Amino acid sequence: MFQTFDDLSDPSCGAPHAALLRAELARRGLDGFLIPRADAHQGEYVPPHDCRLQWLTGFTGSAGLAAILGEDAAIFVDGRYTIQVREQVDMEVFPASHLINEPVTDWLAARLKPGQKLGIDAMLHTVREVRRLKSVCEEAGAELVTLQDNPVDSVWNDRPEPPLGEVSLYPVSLAGREAADKIAEIQAALKDKKADACVLTQPDSIAWLFNIRGSDVTHTPLPLSFATVPSDGTPALYIDGRKLTNSVRDALSDLTEISEPASFKSGLEGLGASGAHVLIDPALAGIGIADAIVDAGGTLVEAQDPVLLPKAVKNETELNGARAAHVRDALAYVNFLCWFDEEAPKGELDEIGAAEKLEEFRRETGVLKDISFDTISGAGPNGAICHYRVSRSSNLKIPVGKPFLIDSGAQYEDGTTDITRTLAVGEVSAEMKRHFTLVLKGHIAISTAKFPEGTSGAQLDTLARIDLWKAGLDFDHGTGHGVGVYLGVHEGPQRIAKTGTVPLKPGMILSNEPGYYPAGEYGIRLENLEIVTEPKDIAGGERPMLGFETITLVPMDLRLVEPALLTRAERDWLNGYHARVRSEIGPLLGARQRIWLEQATKEI
Repeated sequence: MFQTFDDLSDPSCGAPHAALLRAELARRGLDGFLIPRADAHQGEYVPPHDCRLQWLTGFTGSAGLAAILGEDAAIFVDGRYTIQVREQVDMEVFPASHLINEPVTDWLAARLKPGQKLGIDAMLHTVREVRRLKSVCEEAGAELVTLQDNPVDSVWNDRPEPPLGEVSLYPVSLAGREAADKIAEIQAALKDKKADACVLTQPDSIAWLFNIRGSDVTHTPLPLSFATVPSDGTPALYIDGRKLTNSVRDALSDLTEISEPASFKSGLEGLGASGAHVLIDPALAGIGIADAIVDAGGTLVEAQDPVLLPKAVKNETELNGARAAHVRDALAYVNFLCWFDEEAPKGELDEIGAAEKLEEFRRETGVLKDISFDTISGAGPNGAICHYRVSRSSNLKIPVGKPFLIDSGAQYEDGTTDITRTLAVGEVSAEMKRHFTLVLKGHIAISTAKFPEGTSGAQLDTLARIDLWKAGLDFDHGTGHGVGVYLGVHEGPQRIAKTGTVPLKPGMILSNEPGYYPAGEYGIRLENLEIVTEPKDIAGGERPMLGFETITLVPMDLRLVEPALLTRAERDWLNGYHARVRSEIGPLLGARQRIWLEQATKEI
């Protein structure tokens, strides 16, 4: 359900909660503490039970961290939240710094004193992160103390209960593979890594592996849980039994031993005591997991979560489900666009109203499970904030004469969608059309790319930017991220970005979303989802090439296109794409919407 961050804010945060925490730290003999936004699973969405950063500071964004010392404190957020953090957080208590450009390690290095003790929750900081923190503390002569419980929890009097979302079985008719087959694949991978077992901390990895879905967090159907998988034998799933119906428990019992989360640590210690070599992902696993294994006598094998890549490479059943979900979503979206073209020029429609109406059309499908992330609905200057999230105070009426950016997605049982369109409201300037068309050229370049096996997203990223670069322009986010199937809308390890080092493989789904954002004016982004296709021979070529199949079926706004800036091949792509939209979506529409679509997709 669409929410603004105002709906989640707590006005009692800030100084009162900081005072409570400082008193608790003093009682424990600690001089400081770090409060990340993360939970023990390092996921994008965190249940209210684990929103410690929000309780302390009031900040509700999806990435952030607070540091608190005896007389000093700060909150660290990335560029998506520089406006939001100032609206939600008392800057007198928690001054804001940039999470990347002014990291907490620099802040600590300038403030920690010899002999001080800095505490962290052992489950909320990854192995890789703790190494950096330990280095900073050692250089300052301070001590990093890993805690088995969290001081925030001791003073958070009205802390919500842990989520108990019911777990459901994800049918093979949608998953395309039996869970037992997936488990066997992971066990074979562990043997190749000379690992006796692995620890899975990511609920989406666990959901994929055991063919289950949950409802513990917003927007993503995750069953919060941990698991261990041996290279031989039966996996162990650590999940609150209250989430399991008898039928689900019976089905899972054929695949795995089921235990309560409270026994997870003893399970890790058992692996360690057996002398096992245990694979953990140092970028995802909390230091508490690593310590439990090593302290009991085990050996760590540090490697990427072995489920990530198999999960990213979808089978044909999953791909067909994704295609069907995108047709359904396109029908809802085109109905929205037709409505938007009638309402927006009146000058009364605002950002919240547009986002809510789009969700309403999706709910009318009758099968929407949730939106797949918080809708980005940016009018005028708000559109220039590339990951803007509307609040009641920032909510703007959509102006006539400027582009409007809306980035949204849906969760259906057979697929996850993510789409961005930039829409003209009234007459737009020649400069706006030029910027839009340069972004469109980059989008087309990715969509039509052909590339050999082994090509990474970083190698393709330039294609989306080259025409912007020639004009002295750029955008400061990746070109594309991986997308799951009724799982995370942001899925690794694949991505199209300057840092995208994982080779793209057939069956992966990625977004294609170049943009441009003149500060204080408007934003432009165009996003479709693409499936990486099998290698195909090219006439006259020497080797087969991979490519992309576009599965998003929603028109681009031709009122923002400057045809003279497009090559003949680019015009052919746009006309062909729109012909496909007319052919596949048009027959599903009502008469009025079909007339609108005919006009919106006319050949240029």
